Amino acid sequence: MRTGSEPSTARSPLRMRLWLSVWGMIWALFGVVAFVATGRAGWATACAVLLAVTVVDLCVVIRHLRQGPHYQPGRDVPPYEPERGGRGGRSPHVP
Repeated sequence: MRTGSEPSTARSPLRMRLWLSVWGMIWALFGVVAFVATGRAGWATACAVLLAVTVVDLCVVIRHLRQGPHYQPGRDVPPYEPERGGRGGRSPHVP
């Protein structure tokens, strides 16, 4: 819900998430190689799962970056009014 108090220049930290994913991918890959080399299959599996999670996150971030900016209402669009009433007769935001 838009309240009108959001910063006008707010952006999603996708580039930071991109670099954190790359950093995590490097460390997870290092962990897989190191634990396979020392014969610790359990830890190597855990690092491989973490590697898979970071690769998926990296793909999602790249997809969102390629989509570009989405529509954001400008300063001339007033904030949305909170819903009054509803199904239960009370809005969850009104005490």
